[in-house]
Amino acid sequence: MSTTVQGVVSRAKGAPVELLDVVVPDPGPGEVVVDVAACGICQTDLHYVTGAVGDGYPFLIGHEAAGTVTAIGAGVTHVQVGDRVVLNWRAVCGQCRACRRGEPWYCFDTANATQPMRLADGTALTAALGIGALAPRTLVAEGQCTRFDPSVRPEVAGLLGCGIMAGLGAALNTAAVRRGEQVAVIGLGGVGMAALLGARLAGATGVIAVDTDTSKLSLASDLGATATIDAGSCDVVARIHELTGGVGADVVIDAVGTPGTWKQAFYARDLAGRVVLVGVPAPDARLDLPLADVFDYGGSLKSSWYGDCLPERDIPMLLDLYRQGRLDLDVFVSETIGIDQVNEAFERMRAGKVLRSVVLMQ
Repeated sequence: MSTTVQGVVSRAKGAPVELLDVVVPDPGPGEVVVDVAACGICQTDLHYVTGAVGDGYPFLIGHEAAGTVTAIGAGVTHVQVGDRVVLNWRAVCGQCRACRRGEPWYCFDTANATQPMRLADGTALTAALGIGALAPRTLVAEGQCTRFDPSVRPEVAGLLGCGIMAGLGAALNTAAVRRGEQVAVIGLGGVGMAALLGARLAGATGVIAVDTDTSKLSLASDLGATATIDAGSCDVVARIHELTGGVGADVVIDAVGTPGTWKQAFYARDLAGRVVLVGVPAPDARLDLPLADVFDYGGSLKSSWYGDCLPERDIPMLLDLYRQGRLDLDVFVSETIGIDQVNEAFERMRAGKVLRSVVLMQ
């Protein structure tokens, strides 16, 4: 029998989100109902609200979540009732051309629940990233659930459902930072800070943190940055070259995603260095770059989707590092709030005052 809960819904481009009744159906074949314990508010949620990632309104937003499986549909074998799970939006199919060539982190046919959740009047909702977890209950595909140790608080575990995993994976997976390398990270929101921690985990000798917010630069130093750059007070490219003996960084991670920051990343690297774009660009963003410079610098220019992670591999590994005290995930939980405070949390996000606001469900 379906259940009705109150979820955070974006009904129109640019409009404030609303707390509305959401009907969650019983799980069908391959589907799972999860009672959400905690859900982070990610920049991607704001992109849904502003219309930057589609026009499938109304959206049930929220996707960076952890909770407990409360019902399973026919044929579900991946999880069982009572499992504590992190929700992820990369439920790999194993059959598409990316999976078959041994690159499942690029899976082109990831699974979502077949049935839509709906408003009380019957209007079908588009679940953000196929999850829709800013609600006490949601319906997902079984492959979107990754079990985790219940000793980890859900507000911490859920961080790996999107943004923090994106940053860690940008360094560990996409850039494949190696021991002894010099890494620069441009933009110190949640994703950028996570990329910094990922570079340190990988054994980077130097990690240069770049931002215009002095409080974030200070936190970056506390988290292991070996140098910081106030982007508002100097030439970022020249300063990175100065800090790396005049040659540039081996890896530069752009966690902002504007043409200006991407060009800084491109020119701040060493010859044959790697640029990783993990910040999500605006739909109308454009680059103007001399093709000869692309040739002359060499190296690689990469985008990082969800940190090129495999949830079943990476989430347990990273949470194990957290439990060992080797990966500080607590620092990302800037505040915990109620489900009726999401609009205010978006304003704090816009102002750069939080790494993550996390909604705790009652």
